Amino acid sequence: MSNILSKNQVNYHLVSEKDEDMRLDNLLMRLLKGVPKTHIYRIIRSGEVRINKKRANANDKVALGDEIRIPPVTINPKQETHVAIPRANFPIIFEDDYFLIINKPDGVACHGGSGVSFGVIEQLRKHNPHAKFLELAHRLDRDTSGLLIIAKKRKALVEIQELIKNGKMRKQYLALSLGEWNDNYRNVKAPLFKFLTKDGERRVRVDHENGQYAQTVFSVVRNYVGYTLVNADLKTGRTHQIRVHLQHIGFPIIGDVKYGEFEHNKQLLKTGFKRMFLHAASLEFTHPITNANIYLEAKLPSVLQLFVDSLSTRS
Repeated sequence: MSNILSKNQVNYHLVSEKDEDMRLDNLLMRLLKGVPKTHIYRIIRSGEVRINKKRANANDKVALGDEIRIPPVTINPKQETHVAIPRANFPIIFEDDYFLIINKPDGVACHGGSGVSFGVIEQLRKHNPHAKFLELAHRLDRDTSGLLIIAKKRKALVEIQELIKNGKMRKQYLALSLGEWNDNYRNVKAPLFKFLTKDGERRVRVDHENGQYAQTVFSVVRNYVGYTLVNADLKTGRTHQIRVHLQHIGFPIIGDVKYGEFEHNKQLLKTGFKRMFLHAASLEFTHPITNANIYLEAKLPSVLQLFVDSLSTRS
């Protein structure tokens, strides 16, 4: 099945390598150009969209060879406009025959979907047409900057995702939380549950009955008046994990529009600070193909560094 769908009949899409491991809702956003996002979530919830003849959820990941049933849809021609994908211009931190690791800026999604026309992976594919394989090994939120791994071979993708899944990669983030910590260390174990709002927006909350196990170890980097810069050491890799865990313990990330302190964020906007203070600062792992020890760092973006430099430290 092509991306040009017949709106008057059921269509079937066979998942290829470029689709593999995408969330179902993001895949449908890409395939159903011109279909309102709310309608896409409606047909998923109603059970009209099926994966291999079975009901599916919006956050289900699709696998190579899966058959996706897509019901008849109404496409708005006004929304079917061609979107030019800009040239990929991301700082490269590491590259070999198996991986490309970049320093992703904030404001750029990892992939298209959920109202985003294109992301990092689309830009890289567009401007590296001779690359036979480019796939995200993991994801960062759109408003999170920092180290992002892209696999250049299928074997590399499978192996690096096994490392991540089994907790053999150390990923550390820097976050500026609102409020002053009186302790230097927090080991947060709070299960997380993903859900969709009525508008189809993805959210996460702490839920001790339905949530999945999640653990983040926080340590204080520097204390400021009214703020605390913390290092977040991810022990699991749940969606929005750091953001929700910090909100849960009463120290939300500044600039976080989903889980932050909204009045404080409004005041920040008036000063010109317009982003979330969360940055994927370092990665440490054993290269799954060459067995080399890899340690990579990405410094704080200048806008974040300037902000903390403007703060007064606590005595």
